[in-house]
Amino acid sequence: MTFYEFRDILFKLALEKGCESAEVYASSSDGFSVTVLDSELDKYSVEQENGLNLRVLINGKTGYAYTEVFEDAEELVRHAIDNAAAIESTDVSPMQGACVYPRIEDTPDPLAGLDAKEKIELARRLEKDTLAFDSRVARCGQYNSVSTGTVKTHIHNTLGLAADTEKSVSYVIVNPILRQGDEEHMGFSFKFRPTEDDISALIRESVENALNEFNASPVDSGDYRILLRNDAAADLLSAFFSMFSAEAVQKGLSLLSGKVGESIAAGCVSVVDDPFMKDNPRAFDAEGVPSVKTDVIVNGRLNTYLYNLKTALKDGVASTSNAGRMGVAAPVGIAPSNFCIAAGEKSFDELKKELGNGLIITDLSGLHAGINTVSGDFSLIAKGLLVENGETVRSVDQITCAGNFLTLMRDIEAVGSDLRWAFGGGSGRVGSPSLLIKKVVVSGK
Repeated sequence: MTFYEFRDILFKLALEKGCESAEVYASSSDGFSVTVLDSELDKYSVEQENGLNLRVLINGKTGYAYTEVFEDAEELVRHAIDNAAAIESTDVSPMQGACVYPRIEDTPDPLAGLDAKEKIELARRLEKDTLAFDSRVARCGQYNSVSTGTVKTHIHNTLGLAADTEKSVSYVIVNPILRQGDEEHMGFSFKFRPTEDDISALIRESVENALNEFNASPVDSGDYRILLRNDAAADLLSAFFSMFSAEAVQKGLSLLSGKVGESIAAGCVSVVDDPFMKDNPRAFDAEGVPSVKTDVIVNGRLNTYLYNLKTALKDGVASTSNAGRMGVAAPVGIAPSNFCIAAGEKSFDELKKELGNGLIITDLSGLHAGINTVSGDFSLIAKGLLVENGETVRSVDQITCAGNFLTLMRDIEAVGSDLRWAFGGGSGRVGSPSLLIKKVVVSGK
């Protein structure tokens, strides 16, 4: 049975059983991934996934049901209706009706046209070039890989919505292990939709990241001026993304509650959610709502939260087209499109000179256990570089950076031009440039 035949049967049954409306969110994907170690294939996978999530609205309540096969429509509809009956919440979850979508210009994926043999050869060359880049590269780690895939999505409902899209995805991970004396350290770098020039730059970056960890030692405890490198800044912003969600605000789980219109960051800080960025555009969100660009923070002032249809209805505003799903089987939540601190004009080297004396933080770990998204407090294990008079002195490890996310946002003195995206799954992403920050509490020796 085709998707369209199954959809029509589901909609007919749902309406016959008293549902006010019904919607299907269907996704089919294929994925390819290869890892090469010592010029031989270490891991090789070709995957295909299909899934369909039925959402029904009945008696003012929303129910979901999931399947991976297009059969037994009656059971799927019954399951969704039963789940709706079990819901205690009285919040209304509206559905998007028929609409027109903005024209999207998507940058071609450089790896999309490669066949399996060419991708394997690329992975082999990735390892070979990484080993040849520096004599201290002893080997490549298990994450040194090439991955590609295609995702097709359909969002259709009984209100006339018919949203369809197909998107290619690809990324390369470079994972060298360097040895110097008795020390070994691992580097890591990645790029979505990489070009040939990107791959060469990634190898250099990953090796330099590993080299930054040799001969490291902690610094004295105290308050330090810091330069939070773009990748670490992106990881931190990603960890605190949920505080910008209207759903979290409405549930009392965000410290931004009641702060729209207030200054919550330094004047040099603006935050945007932009679904029209050419390297990762989308015409609609996970509810089929047409994409809109949202200025979340403007010159330090909180302008809005991020909304899907349900939370927007509750606050009496329009959706910001930020409906998202953690997977096909998951219910609708809130997710980013391209959510980031807007880039400034200063290069990383200029920010380093401006730092003068302080720390460059290159890595933050413990982001799941060491942060509280409700209070904004964080305490994270960190690595980096000690800087004196604008010059790197030595590597730093075994330190902890602690503080509050909003305090950190207010203490930003300058924003770099080097916007970077955090590594993560899904079509949405979070990014940041490097950030020069007035003061962060550091625990060391």
